[in-house]
Amino acid sequence: MKEMRTEVKNWWKQAERDFLSAKKNLSIEEFHITVFLCHQSVEKGLKALFIQTKKRYFDPTHSLIYLGKEVGIPNRLLSFLRTLSPEFVTTRYPDAAFGIPYEMYDENIAQRFLSETEEVLNWIRSQLNK
Repeated sequence: MKEMRTEVKNWWKQAERDFLSAKKNLSIEEFHITVFLCHQSVEKGLKALFIQTKKRYFDPTHSLIYLGKEVGIPNRLLSFLRTLSPEFVTTRYPDAAFGIPYEMYDENIAQRFLSETEEVLNWIRSQLNK
């Protein structure tokens, strides 16, 4: 990876760690945590790219759609961000999920989120290396 500002590096390193933690949670069948950490990983990766491309810090946000648009993410990946965005809340709160979060996710769902998250992270990595 090319040389980058400390802030960018810190956000990116945490994005990578969150993705690793998401995979580990899949292996222990904590599927709702896997999906939550996918959101966290993508959010932090997009924030790293935002700082690098905009040369400034972002306003406080958890909106993957806003961050993705700001960094010029391709439409095929933006579509996934629309699916992943609400998971920030529904993976954690029964009143937001209209059910108990840990009961609402299974291995197939978690695996799908992991795969698509990896695609987004690969794209972010390619942009950070430019």
